[in-house]
Amino acid sequence: MAIDAPSESFFSPWPDRLRHSAIILLTAGLALAVLVVFGELGLLRAAAVFGCIAAAALVPWRLHNVIVSRDDIRGVNPVESAAVSAIVSGMPDPAVLLDRAGRVIHLNAAAAQLAPALRRNELAQFALRSPEIITALREAIATAETRRATYLDHVPVDRWMELIITPVPVPTLFGGTDKCMLMTFHDQTPLRRVEEMRADFVANASHELRTPLAALSGFIDTLQGPAKDDAKARERFLGIMHAQATRMARLIDDLLSLSRVELSAHVRPDTLVDIVPIIRQVVDGLEPLARERQVAIDTDLPDPPVLIAGDREELLRLFENLVENALKYGASGGKVIVSLSQALSGEGSPEVRVMVRDFGPGIAPEHLPRLTERFYRVDVGDSRAQGGTGLGLSLVKHIVNRHRGRLLIESVPKKGATFTACFPQARAPSGT
Repeated sequence: MAIDAPSESFFSPWPDRLRHSAIILLTAGLALAVLVVFGELGLLRAAAVFGCIAAAALVPWRLHNVIVSRDDIRGVNPVESAAVSAIVSGMPDPAVLLDRAGRVIHLNAAAAQLAPALRRNELAQFALRSPEIITALREAIATAETRRATYLDHVPVDRWMELIITPVPVPTLFGGTDKCMLMTFHDQTPLRRVEEMRADFVANASHELRTPLAALSGFIDTLQGPAKDDAKARERFLGIMHAQATRMARLIDDLLSLSRVELSAHVRPDTLVDIVPIIRQVVDGLEPLARERQVAIDTDLPDPPVLIAGDREELLRLFENLVENALKYGASGGKVIVSLSQALSGEGSPEVRVMVRDFGPGIAPEHLPRLTERFYRVDVGDSRAQGGTGLGLSLVKHIVNRHRGRLLIESVPKKGATFTACFPQARAPSGT
């Protein structure tokens, strides 16, 4: 007890193992000194014994320091540094850095969201169960070469993902290099959907063009053969051929118009136009069709100019499609109303609303979300009988979008349908 108290106060700043070694050496030195004083042990032998005791006491402490220093070095492994973690975290796409065994070293928030089962210091293949991912990961680890894989992720929604595994040379603790694996995930869903839309568009356009072409070819063969000398049949067939040729020309015209609008979709029109005379021009132009369908067109338009930033030709095409659709598909109601009003949008900015309402059979609710899709028809037979191309409302939607507006569609079966095109209102030039 007499030794413990002073040693604790004197040696307390020292590391534990060094403090214990010093206590042992101090005790051994005192004991040897007593033996030398009483002549029980020679000075040289006492010095040799003390040296052996000192070596036995200090070597474990030194070995402990070596082990600790190695642990410290391992703790600052370059791959596990904060800088590498920050780089992986800053990548915009989901990214995971693995060691050669496939264990997760770093991952960013996007990767954690994509695969919540990923954990640091755990094997990635346990969290990523897609066979394509596991195969690519094993091949990349075995060959240390870049591997790619495409797979369909069903959770939370269907998404096409592309995985790229890139070997990354990294420095090791002892001056060499090793290969880690950087996994990056890229969402290919938008590209896939665009490709599917393109394929569907080509297929639908080809089908729509093939139908009138087949009719024209068949009637031509008939006129050149059995009906060659039949004047009555020739007159009827020529009328049908003219209608089919007109339909085909209109389809091509709609396709070209749609392509032009899509090409300039990112450029907002900046020319101020008065929308009121454009609507009047459309209504006057469709008056013959209204008389043919026995439909009255009622207009409610203001006298003063109403200005918006727009493309006159595109706006003409937009309102032609809306009013013509109302005349064709809402004819049973006997009336179409075309009105213009000014109101505030949901953001509180002034906007112009052009409403085209018919009182026909209306549209079932399940069809409303898809009305502006290309070639989508509620009733295919009726649409073709009316001379529709299936592109009119799609063209309307794209024109409205290019003008930074909105298209609202409301309908109740047997109570007609209302199409409202909303445009941001422009300020009148100063001095007018």
